[in-house]
Amino acid sequence: MQQNNTKELGTAPIGSLLTKYAIPAVVAMTASSLYNMVDRIFIGHIPEVGTLSLGGLAVTFPVMNLSAAFGAMVGVGASTLMSIKLGQKDYKSAERTLGNLVTLNVILGIVLGIVGIIFIHPLLTFFGASEQTYQYAHEYMFIILLGNVITHLYLGFNAALRSTGHPHVAMMATITTVVINSVLDPLFIFVFGLGIRGAAIATVIAQLVALIFVAYKLSNKNDLLHLHSGIYGLKKSIVKNIFGIGLSPFCMQLCACLVVILINKGLTTHGGDVAIAAYGIVNSITFLFVMVVLGVCQGMQPIAGFNYGAQQFDRVNEVLKRAIMLATIIMCCSFTLCEFFPHYPVKLFTDDPQLTDLTVSGMRLIVSMSPIVGFQIVTGNFFQSIGMAKKSIFLSVSRQLVFLVPFLLVFPSIWGTNGVWISIAASDALSAITAAVMLFMFYHNKSQKAPRIRMKSSLHRVFFHNRVTP
Repeated sequence: MQQNNTKELGTAPIGSLLTKYAIPAVVAMTASSLYNMVDRIFIGHIPEVGTLSLGGLAVTFPVMNLSAAFGAMVGVGASTLMSIKLGQKDYKSAERTLGNLVTLNVILGIVLGIVGIIFIHPLLTFFGASEQTYQYAHEYMFIILLGNVITHLYLGFNAALRSTGHPHVAMMATITTVVINSVLDPLFIFVFGLGIRGAAIATVIAQLVALIFVAYKLSNKNDLLHLHSGIYGLKKSIVKNIFGIGLSPFCMQLCACLVVILINKGLTTHGGDVAIAAYGIVNSITFLFVMVVLGVCQGMQPIAGFNYGAQQFDRVNEVLKRAIMLATIIMCCSFTLCEFFPHYPVKLFTDDPQLTDLTVSGMRLIVSMSPIVGFQIVTGNFFQSIGMAKKSIFLSVSRQLVFLVPFLLVFPSIWGTNGVWISIAASDALSAITAAVMLFMFYHNKSQKAPRIRMKSSLHRVFFHNRVTP
């Protein structure tokens, strides 16, 4: 990364800066969501077993979320720390953080892949695989776990590129995976007759090609921060700060695993494998819009982190306001499509009338609170971007555990399958209200102190120093 790539974060107009960083991130996140959807679209049309294959694929979500939780902790933690250190002009620490990101992803990717393969049967059974769907879940998940270290490194490098002034490169890497996966999926699934295994193989190959591409870009010696020898040794203070900041996305992913268990249990009890397949489709469609919002958050993150580190608080506040506005518009689009025209996106995944009807009714209930979801997502990511991990963690955990879990334990017994959908919508509403209260208190509590990351601090000192003043 050239030095003036980061200087503009503290000087360029916020509107144009957010556009510059958010658009590539939005494109990348949209492409990433489409990348996952491609597998489900082709798998859903496998002759005779499409519905069961979708059910098996849906069962693999929590297993992949469990692995992604560790990847998110390293990727988000390291990229946020790099942004703050660049804002403080501490380039040596930023460079060492990049090296530690690589080392941690290699270790976690290999270890989690091996553990996942060893315990794949109890994991899939625990997360809701039935006798009918287990075979398809196992075929897909086994191959994904073999390539787990590739996934961790690819996602970690992409996060580093966005934080070091190369959002367009990160975007191109993600688009590359979508294109390759879209080409290889029908080839492996239908032409070679590999079925759901073919989709997994296509996924790993696409990520491997993208990994080689981003690793090459991060090795450019002309950039201020680049991959080279001497930066990969783990440093205790850096690792502590990475895990401290990354604890929020880790908790969010970990809670998602628990939530999916309860969702699958409720759907299996009241709707069977068809209901689980319906949830997989609903999740694919609605998550597309959430990924766009997360793209806006990724565009906000380096701007907020840099200016926070540089103590330019007016710029921090302005980028937050603009991100909230964009996220609200995006989620209102989700509400409009899924409430009034739900059959069109569902047709991409299945022609089964029973599955279509169940998916449409569930999607309409889930998106009922979409217009306020964007605000909650941006608020949580804002606290994370400026290093206030405790607040971000609370918002993540409260939605999943405090609100959603109790609803999932009660509502399905009252309304059956609809109770699962209602639980998700109700937790979204309460979580958005909680985010609004926390943001209001943050800006109106004069005694509130914000954090300043210090490389030699212990974990509990990562938080609360120098407030962002409104």
